[in-house]
Amino acid sequence: MEETEKEIESMRAASEEVSRQFKTLIDANDLDSLKHLQLLILGRLQDSNAVLSHFNEYSEHCFAEVSSDFSRNTRMLKSMKSDLDYIFQKLRSMKAKIMATYPDAFPDESTREVFDQRPDLEAPQ
Repeated sequence: MEETEKEIESMRAASEEVSRQFKTLIDANDLDSLKHLQLLILGRLQDSNAVLSHFNEYSEHCFAEVSSDFSRNTRMLKSMKSDLDYIFQKLRSMKAKIMATYPDAFPDESTREVFDQRPDLEAPQ
């Protein structure tokens, strides 16, 4: 037991000696200056963190308000698109029947080209 206590005591003494010698290498004013700068940086980082946390909370709140409207409007637009696709398909079908029954009904070639589109094609954008 005495040997381990002596080893511990000798390590402690060696550590204190190294610490004392290390302190002589560094000026106390420089250490104080470094400590002061570190505290300034810490304060700025804490302020930045607080601002970012507040911004994140605000963004989350805004997103919660808008997300339901956005998803509802998205569903409505998809429904409107499918309705319009159906309407254009029916119109093309009706126009094709009119063209087949009354070929002289649309004398303008540009109008005829529009009506000659296949009914299964997507509506013009």
